[in-house]
Amino acid sequence: MQTIGRIGLMGLGIVLVSVLAGVSVFAEDKPAKPSINDGSKIVITTPKDGDEVDDSFELKYELTKGSQATHAHVYLDGQYQKGFSGTFKGLSKGDHKITVTGATKDHDLVTATHTIIVEVE
Repeated sequence: MQTIGRIGLMGLGIVLVSVLAGVSVFAEDKPAKPSINDGSKIVITTPKDGDEVDDSFELKYELTKGSQATHAHVYLDGQYQKGFSGTFKGLSKGDHKITVTGATKDHDLVTATHTIIVEVE
């Protein structure tokens, strides 16, 4: 038992020293980069905010690229949709929040963003 207690104290010590030194101990501690204001604009064209949709539907948006935006990231209920193909499939009934945000070639976000809420019937 003494060994386990010492290991626990050592771990606590490492965390304490790291915090005091300003070193991140957990990956989630990384501060988010601020969005880049490059003049880009995004508009979700289909569906519209408040629309009732089926459990599968196509998302259409227009990205007007500013000085740094090259593409857009799509989020469903706050979750990034990596490799999004343009169609949501098999969504559960109820309200869902869709956000489209401009991004640079390095995937840093720009300030251009548009959010809608749809209701899946």
